[in-house]
Amino acid sequence: MLTRRQLVVSAAAMSLLPTAASAQARVVVDMADRKVTLPPKIQRTVTLGSLPVVNSFVYAMGEGRTIVNGLADFARAHWKYQTVFAPNIAGQPTMQQPNREPNVEAILLAKPDVVLTMHRESVGPLESRGVPVIFLSWQEPEDVKRCMQVLGEVYGKPDRATAYQRYFDETIRRVADALKPVEASKRPTVLYFQPSTLTQPRLIAEWWIPAAGGVSVTDDGRTAESKTFSLEQLIAWDPDILIVTEPKDVALVNADRVFRTLKAVRNGKVYVVPVGAHTWSNRTAEQPLTVLWAAETFHPGRVSGLNLAAETKAFYRRFFDHELPDAAVTEILSGTL
Repeated sequence: MLTRRQLVVSAAAMSLLPTAASAQARVVVDMADRKVTLPPKIQRTVTLGSLPVVNSFVYAMGEGRTIVNGLADFARAHWKYQTVFAPNIAGQPTMQQPNREPNVEAILLAKPDVVLTMHRESVGPLESRGVPVIFLSWQEPEDVKRCMQVLGEVYGKPDRATAYQRYFDETIRRVADALKPVEASKRPTVLYFQPSTLTQPRLIAEWWIPAAGGVSVTDDGRTAESKTFSLEQLIAWDPDILIVTEPKDVALVNADRVFRTLKAVRNGKVYVVPVGAHTWSNRTAEQPLTVLWAAETFHPGRVSGLNLAAETKAFYRRFFDHELPDAAVTEILSGTL
């Protein structure tokens, strides 16, 4: 029989041994080169910051069902397909402040297995409370592939991450090959903008516009996320194509006497960008679809065999694990949410 002293020593020794759960814990290196310890399986995810973007990554991993937070107020109005792809987030509490700072108390109560964020300043307050936080960064267009690689490790789905990376590369190459014969003089000038503020809102458009065979009039080597310009500059550019994010912007452009003088408006080439998990013209896991849509818009019929509706439907089936009806695909491609 063990003495009281032996029992105490044995208990102390046992406390130093890893439990079954900790023995199976994994270490994932995030995009800030931080080593983050995660449980064997992610069952509860909190997303913070640019929710439509981060959520799109999670959906592309087929893990939308693990998200336990709702959308922030700014994300509820325009992105109805967020709750189509993950019905479980409807009605869930918001876990960030209006200024996008994390609501630490709400997150602690949610007991997430992992928090995903693209805001570096959110990491410290949660990490100091013992919450596992994965930082994702998207500076260059192809960073989305690295984001997916990290999430493949987070969710234990490296093959799915590789499949996405391959699809991304193959899609960009497919469009590039189709557009090789198109001379520079035949590539349309394009402006992606918010007409109410005369602002080009997203730097990433300086990538997908040329990738789809267009010439972005705002591409002057800038590094700032947005670019504001004058009405005089717009008239001087006189782009062949205008791209906006909402149907009301088309109405605004068509009603304005100055905008009506532009070539794109006179020729009926004002387009609303598609909207799915996120607005396709912004950063989103749907980026390969952005390039396909833009290529078909700039050079109709040039990408051989492209059926954009079928391609869109197949993408969401393959990566989001969601079979969309034809009417939903039509709605997404119309951008009229």
